[in-house]
Amino acid sequence: MTLEVNGKVLETDEEGFLLDPSEWNLAVAEEIARGEGLELKGAVWEVVKFVRDYFDNNQAVPEARVVLKELSATMGKEMGTRKFLYQLFPYGYGQQACKIAGMRMPRKLMLDV
Repeated sequence: MTLEVNGKVLETDEEGFLLDPSEWNLAVAEEIARGEGLELKGAVWEVVKFVRDYFDNNQAVPEARVVLKELSATMGKEMGTRKFLYQLFPYGYGQQACKIAGMRMPRKLMLDV
């Protein structure tokens, strides 16, 4: 499958995850988010940005518990819950946040557990 952003065609897997994370940028994130029915603002953007920064620094996708710890530290304990994360990404952290952040599909969607 493919995704077209600003005239550039990007390869994706059958679920819409980028095959090459290095092709990610803000315009790509916005297009993927739009396809997921989400807006890149507020806490949604903070999670996506954290996932991307974590990946850039560690060459790995953070597990949901790492994201929850970050949300708790930066936005307060009431925001560092799985319930809040699912409010932001109703189809799951791995399925939506990681996709919007330009990750390949996580090998284990245990990221959502």
